[in-house]
Amino acid sequence: MATPPTSRRIGVVGFGHLGQYLVERILGEGDSAGLTLAFVWNRNPTKLRGLVPDELVLADLSSFADRSCDLIVEVCHPQVVQEFGLHFLSGSHLLVGSPSALADHQLNEKLRQAAQQSGRTLYVPSGALWAGQDIQRLNDSQALKDLFVRMSKHPSCFRLAGDVRPEWTEGEGRRVLFSGSVAQLCPLAPNNVNTMAAAAVAAGNLGFDGVRGEIVSDTALSDYHVVEVEVTGPDGFSVRTVRRNPARLGAVTGSATYNSFWSSLLVFLESALTGSVRSRV
Repeated sequence: MATPPTSRRIGVVGFGHLGQYLVERILGEGDSAGLTLAFVWNRNPTKLRGLVPDELVLADLSSFADRSCDLIVEVCHPQVVQEFGLHFLSGSHLLVGSPSALADHQLNEKLRQAAQQSGRTLYVPSGALWAGQDIQRLNDSQALKDLFVRMSKHPSCFRLAGDVRPEWTEGEGRRVLFSGSVAQLCPLAPNNVNTMAAAAVAAGNLGFDGVRGEIVSDTALSDYHVVEVEVTGPDGFSVRTVRRNPARLGAVTGSATYNSFWSSLLVFLESALTGSVRSRV
């Protein structure tokens, strides 16, 4: 008779579309995957009523340690990573679903140091980034020369700050909203460019300042998001990928990203919790 897997206690921070998806899968498939839901927290707790058992609702995020989690999954907002990331790593592994927070160099370094000192793992899932591990391998071999990521979406799918907030009319077509470093872009579009942030983590030698990003509003994209990645290596080597991710109008996250995130979570549990990694995408 097979030995049942050791159950890992998972805390989920955030209950938007992605958070709801993860909670439903853990509740539905957790036993077979060796996962137990320890808590769910959301900035607006009323959204949890009737969807999450009362005993699993965490009212005060600062009391997360009382739930004794092996892993905390953040799928809320970069501000949560800024405020609680170091605290999370003091007692749990941390999967950062809002890696745009890591564009803050000081925070990035503090989180990495905290993970190393505590023996915990700071993990960034690939999300909508295609071939993230290939980019990381090229980076680790000192062969990555340039990385460019373009994200094109219907304007209703963007959640932007400041002057880049798009005002649009139906049928206007394609418009570049921003082009520059990912470090500059992350604070302007913290909910929309986590794919680019994951790319910047994978391309550690270039970093957020060295990876170039571009966001494009396109009213023709009513059914999917487009992510284009251009990788440049030595001696003329280059790779360009184009990913079309099905998405409804107004959706920040494409539908294929949900399953990718779940797969990243399972891969993480197989590796990081056994001590084989400390920080990766």
